[in-house]
Amino acid sequence: MMGGQQIIILKEGTEREKGKGAVFNNIAAARAVADAVKSTLGPKGMDKMLVDSLGDVTITN
Repeated sequence: MMGGQQIIILKEGTEREKGKGAVFNNIAAARAVADAVKSTLGPKGMDKMLVDSLGDVTITN
């Protein structure tokens, strides 16, 4: 944001992590996402069905 105050919205009690711990958590998150989407790639890629906390369904490829 240019010229304005940055707004960060987090759950109550959330702690901010820095350093190597944050890097390792980001790597783990990236691996989890990669594992979830790897079957959607390539000529035989499959669709994924995503269900949010309200029960709304999204089909994606």
